[in-house]
Amino acid sequence: MQKSHNPERRRFMKTVGLGTAAAGAAAAVGHTTLAQADSAPADSEKPTTNYRETDHIRAFYATLRD
Repeated sequence: MQKSHNPERRRFMKTVGLGTAAAGAAAAVGHTTLAQADSAPADSEKPTTNYRETDHIRAFYATLRD
């Protein structure tokens, strides 16, 4: 029995390999960017939070206690 070579399969496998390498590189670059974004501004006197406990949030917390 003779095996037939499928160039489409080879192209697919090559693309999968390149895609995996590209995803790894993007993750490494994204990780560096996120680390820089976490630093606080130097001119702020006291840290501020964007969290506010509203009535909606209190109602949600009440459902968790039941």
